[in-house]
Amino acid sequence: MPRMTVNDRPLEFDMDPNTPLLWALRDAANLTGTKYGCGNGECGSCMVIVDGAALRSCLVTIAEAEGRFVTTIEGLSRDRSHPVQQSLVAEQAIQCGFCTPGIAIAAAALLERNADPSEAEINAAIPNLCRCGVYPRLVRAIQRAGRVARRLETISAAPAPGISSEDAAREVPAIRAPSSSEEPEG
Repeated sequence: MPRMTVNDRPLEFDMDPNTPLLWALRDAANLTGTKYGCGNGECGSCMVIVDGAALRSCLVTIAEAEGRFVTTIEGLSRDRSHPVQQSLVAEQAIQCGFCTPGIAIAAAALLERNADPSEAEINAAIPNLCRCGVYPRLVRAIQRAGRVARRLETISAAPAPGISSEDAAREVPAIRAPSSSEEPEG
């Protein structure tokens, strides 16, 4: 049974060792932020950090991940305070959001190695496909996250999880709290 550390917690998977890490994370560990996109390593939606490197979890078996340290999007930060998460929101580099976890993971791994990447370095390190085409904003967001990581800038972009609808609407005016007449009947 392959063992590894996932988001700073030891896990043991009672699964076939040839199971892709993607499915072990999603199905056995209930870490569904890691997305299935293409299944053949081309889109990057399933990106996780393994021992500091951004890897496509659809291509890594749990046997290959044994004894390693894995970080998923849930492990970047519990309160969305990671500089990459904050800068993606601040630069409006999120559209449909499906590719966002993989992009955030790849960007976090890049910034861990190089907190001041050039546009060319960002383009080389972020192989993820985004159907919405946020690439120019993505470059700005990663550069901004690098400035935040270097403590040259701060961001207050997204309300913390668990915030009430009313408080979120005050924090981010584009969010409108549902009125009592709009709430679903239960």
